[in-house]
Amino acid sequence: MMTSSPSALGEGHILQVETGLQQLMGDRDLYLQILRRFRQRYPDSGCDARSALAGGDAVQGQRIIHTLKGAAGMIGAQQVYLLATQLEPLCLGPAQDWSAPLAQLEQSLRSLITTIDELLDGDPQHMLAAHADSDGAAAHLPETRMLLLLLTRLLDEGDGAAIDVLEQSATVLAASLGVEVFQEVTEAAHQFDFEAALATLQAAMARAD
Repeated sequence: MMTSSPSALGEGHILQVETGLQQLMGDRDLYLQILRRFRQRYPDSGCDARSALAGGDAVQGQRIIHTLKGAAGMIGAQQVYLLATQLEPLCLGPAQDWSAPLAQLEQSLRSLITTIDELLDGDPQHMLAAHADSDGAAAHLPETRMLLLLLTRLLDEGDGAAIDVLEQSATVLAASLGVEVFQEVTEAAHQFDFEAALATLQAAMARAD
Protein backbone atom coordinates (compact mmCIF):
# COMPACT_ATOMS: atom_id res chain seq x y z
CA MET A 1 0.00 0.00 0.00
CA MET A 2 1.16 3.49 -0.73
CA THR A 3 2.46 5.43 2.25
CA SER A 4 1.41 8.96 3.02
CA SER A 5 4.91 10.44 2.92
CA PRO A 6 5.38 13.46 0.68
CA SER A 7 7.89 11.67 -1.55
CA ALA A 8 5.55 8.73 -2.12
CA LEU A 9 2.65 11.02 -2.84
CA GLY A 10 4.67 13.04 -5.30
CA GLU A 11 6.42 10.24 -7.16
CA GLY A 12 3.83 7.50 -7.33
CA HIS A 13 1.47 6.88 -10.17
CA ILE A 14 -1.60 6.94 -7.90
CA LEU A 15 -1.44 10.61 -6.90
CA GLN A 16 1.21 12.98 -8.24
CA VAL A 17 0.90 15.92 -5.90
CA GLU A 18 3.41 18.04 -7.80
CA THR A 19 1.42 17.67 -11.01
CA GLY A 20 -1.81 18.64 -9.28
CA LEU A 21 -0.21 21.67 -7.64
CA GLN A 22 1.38 22.81 -10.90
CA GLN A 23 -2.01 22.74 -12.61
CA LEU A 24 -3.40 24.93 -9.83
CA MET A 25 -0.43 27.31 -9.85
CA GLY A 26 0.83 26.06 -6.49
CA ASP A 27 -2.37 26.89 -4.60
CA ARG A 28 -2.36 24.31 -1.79
CA ASP A 29 -5.68 25.36 -0.28
CA LEU A 30 -7.44 25.03 -3.62
CA TYR A 31 -5.75 21.68 -4.25
CA LEU A 32 -6.98 20.34 -0.91
CA GLN A 33 -10.48 21.66 -1.65
CA ILE A 34 -10.50 19.84 -4.97
CA LEU A 35 -9.18 16.65 -3.32
CA ARG A 36 -12.05 16.77 -0.82
CA ARG A 37 -14.55 17.30 -3.62
CA PHE A 38 -13.08 14.38 -5.56
CA ARG A 39 -13.33 12.20 -2.44
CA GLN A 40 -16.99 13.13 -2.04
CA ARG A 41 -18.10 12.83 -5.64
CA TYR A 42 -16.10 10.14 -7.40
CA PRO A 43 -15.42 7.09 -5.16
CA ASP A 44 -18.29 5.14 -6.74
CA SER A 45 -17.71 6.22 -10.35
CA GLY A 46 -16.43 2.80 -11.38
CA CYS A 47 -19.46 1.03 -9.94
CA ASP A 48 -21.80 3.62 -11.45
CA ALA A 49 -20.23 3.16 -14.87
CA ARG A 50 -20.45 -0.62 -14.59
CA SER A 51 -24.13 -0.41 -13.68
CA ALA A 52 -24.86 1.87 -16.64
CA LEU A 53 -22.89 -0.27 -19.09
CA ALA A 54 -24.35 -3.53 -17.82
CA GLY A 55 -27.81 -1.98 -18.12
CA GLY A 56 -27.24 -1.13 -21.76
CA ASP A 57 -26.73 2.62 -21.32
CA ALA A 58 -23.35 2.91 -23.01
CA VAL A 59 -23.60 6.69 -23.43
CA GLN A 60 -24.15 7.25 -19.71
CA GLY A 61 -21.37 4.84 -18.83
CA GLN A 62 -18.99 6.64 -21.15
CA ARG A 63 -20.04 10.01 -19.72
CA ILE A 64 -19.24 8.84 -16.18
CA ILE A 65 -15.79 7.65 -17.24
CA HIS A 66 -15.13 10.88 -19.13
CA THR A 67 -16.05 12.99 -16.09
CA LEU A 68 -13.86 10.85 -13.83
CA LYS A 69 -10.99 11.23 -16.28
CA GLY A 70 -11.19 15.03 -16.16
CA ALA A 71 -11.41 15.11 -12.37
CA ALA A 72 -8.48 12.70 -11.99
CA GLY A 73 -6.38 14.76 -14.36
CA MET A 74 -7.05 17.90 -12.35
CA ILE A 75 -5.62 16.44 -9.11
CA GLY A 76 -2.67 14.63 -10.70
CA ALA A 77 -4.11 11.11 -10.36
CA GLN A 78 -2.10 9.79 -13.30
CA GLN A 79 -3.03 6.11 -13.14
CA VAL A 80 -6.78 6.68 -12.92
CA TYR A 81 -6.54 9.31 -15.66
CA LEU A 82 -4.69 6.99 -18.04
CA LEU A 83 -6.95 4.01 -17.34
CA ALA A 84 -10.06 6.14 -17.85
CA THR A 85 -8.59 7.50 -21.09
CA GLN A 86 -8.06 3.96 -22.38
CA LEU A 87 -11.48 2.79 -21.23
CA GLU A 88 -13.58 5.68 -22.51
CA PRO A 89 -13.78 4.65 -26.20
CA LEU A 90 -14.36 1.00 -25.23
CA CYS A 91 -17.59 1.84 -23.42
CA LEU A 92 -19.51 1.87 -26.70
CA GLY A 93 -18.40 -1.66 -27.52
CA PRO A 94 -19.42 -5.09 -26.18
CA ALA A 95 -18.90 -6.07 -22.55
CA GLN A 96 -15.89 -8.19 -23.43
CA ASP A 97 -14.12 -4.97 -24.48
CA TRP A 98 -14.76 -2.89 -21.37
CA SER A 99 -15.20 -5.38 -18.53
CA ALA A 100 -11.54 -6.09 -17.72
CA PRO A 101 -10.31 -2.50 -18.22
CA LEU A 102 -13.14 -1.26 -16.02
CA ALA A 103 -12.17 -3.71 -13.27
CA GLN A 104 -8.62 -2.37 -13.45
CA LEU A 105 -9.92 1.20 -13.22
CA GLU A 106 -12.09 0.33 -10.22
CA GLN A 107 -9.06 -1.12 -8.41
CA SER A 108 -6.95 1.92 -9.19
CA LEU A 109 -9.73 4.25 -8.05
CA ARG A 110 -9.95 2.41 -4.71
CA SER A 111 -6.20 2.89 -4.25
CA LEU A 112 -6.54 6.57 -5.11
CA ILE A 113 -9.32 7.12 -2.59
CA THR A 114 -7.21 5.40 0.08
CA THR A 115 -4.27 7.66 -0.75
CA ILE A 116 -6.44 10.78 -0.62
CA ASP A 117 -7.83 9.69 2.75
CA GLU A 118 -4.30 9.21 4.09
CA LEU A 119 -3.32 12.69 2.96
CA LEU A 120 -6.44 14.44 4.25
CA ASP A 121 -6.41 12.57 7.58
CA GLY A 122 -2.78 13.48 8.24
CA ASP A 123 -1.20 16.92 8.09
CA PRO A 124 -2.00 17.85 4.48
CA GLN A 125 -0.49 21.33 4.56
CA HIS A 126 2.81 19.94 5.82
CA MET A 127 2.80 17.19 3.22
CA LEU A 128 2.01 19.57 0.37
CA ALA A 129 4.58 22.13 1.49
CA ALA A 130 7.38 19.93 0.16
CA HIS A 131 5.85 20.09 -3.31
CA ALA A 132 4.60 23.65 -3.49
CA ASP A 133 6.44 26.30 -5.47
CA SER A 134 6.87 29.20 -3.08
CA ASP A 135 6.20 31.58 -5.95
CA GLY A 136 3.46 29.47 -7.46
CA ALA A 137 0.37 30.75 -5.69
CA ALA A 138 -0.85 33.57 -7.86
CA ALA A 139 -2.62 36.60 -6.53
CA HIS A 140 -5.82 38.02 -7.90
CA LEU A 141 -4.38 39.35 -11.16
CA PRO A 142 -5.50 42.62 -12.79
CA GLU A 143 -6.17 40.68 -15.97
CA THR A 144 -8.89 38.63 -14.29
CA ARG A 145 -11.73 40.43 -16.04
CA MET A 146 -10.13 39.90 -19.45
CA LEU A 147 -9.57 36.25 -18.57
CA LEU A 148 -13.24 35.83 -17.68
CA LEU A 149 -14.30 37.44 -20.95
CA LEU A 150 -11.95 35.14 -22.88
CA LEU A 151 -13.39 32.12 -21.10
CA THR A 152 -16.92 33.33 -21.84
CA ARG A 153 -16.13 33.62 -25.54
CA LEU A 154 -14.51 30.19 -25.73
CA LEU A 155 -17.44 28.54 -23.97
CA ASP A 156 -19.91 30.37 -26.20
CA GLU A 157 -18.05 29.07 -29.25
CA GLY A 158 -17.81 25.55 -27.86
CA ASP A 159 -14.03 25.74 -28.11
CA GLY A 160 -12.16 23.06 -26.17
CA ALA A 161 -9.49 25.64 -25.37
CA ALA A 162 -11.85 26.76 -22.60
CA ILE A 163 -10.75 23.67 -20.67
CA ASP A 164 -7.11 24.71 -21.02
CA VAL A 165 -7.93 28.18 -19.70
CA LEU A 166 -9.77 26.70 -16.73
CA GLU A 167 -6.87 24.40 -15.91
CA GLN A 168 -4.02 26.85 -16.47
CA SER A 169 -5.67 29.77 -14.64
CA ALA A 170 -7.39 27.78 -11.92
CA THR A 171 -6.19 29.84 -8.97
CA VAL A 172 -7.14 33.20 -10.46
CA LEU A 173 -10.53 31.97 -11.65
CA ALA A 174 -11.32 30.20 -8.37
CA ALA A 175 -10.43 33.37 -6.45
CA SER A 176 -12.66 35.45 -8.69
CA LEU A 177 -15.62 33.10 -9.01
CA GLY A 178 -15.39 31.16 -5.76
CA VAL A 179 -14.31 27.53 -5.54
CA GLU A 180 -17.83 26.10 -5.86
CA VAL A 181 -18.69 28.05 -9.01
CA PHE A 182 -15.25 27.36 -10.48
CA GLN A 183 -15.75 23.64 -9.95
CA GLU A 184 -19.24 23.72 -11.48
CA VAL A 185 -17.93 25.47 -14.59
CA THR A 186 -14.91 23.15 -14.82
CA GLU A 187 -16.91 19.95 -14.40
CA ALA A 188 -19.46 21.01 -17.00
CA ALA A 189 -16.66 21.91 -19.41
CA HIS A 190 -14.96 18.56 -18.89
CA GLN A 191 -18.25 16.93 -19.85
CA PHE A 192 -18.27 19.17 -22.94
CA ASP A 193 -21.49 20.72 -21.68
CA PHE A 194 -20.26 24.17 -22.65
CA GLU A 195 -23.77 25.63 -22.55
CA ALA A 196 -24.19 24.75 -18.87
CA ALA A 197 -20.67 25.97 -18.08
CA LEU A 198 -21.38 29.26 -19.82
CA ALA A 199 -24.68 29.76 -17.99
CA THR A 200 -23.02 29.16 -14.62
CA LEU A 201 -20.15 31.50 -15.47
CA GLN A 202 -22.39 34.30 -16.73
CA ALA A 203 -24.63 34.07 -13.67
CA ALA A 204 -21.61 34.36 -11.38
CA MET A 205 -20.24 37.34 -13.34
CA ALA A 206 -23.63 39.05 -13.20
CA ARG A 207 -23.75 38.66 -9.41
CA ALA A 208 -20.27 40.14 -9.12
CA ASP A 209 -21.09 43.23 -11.21
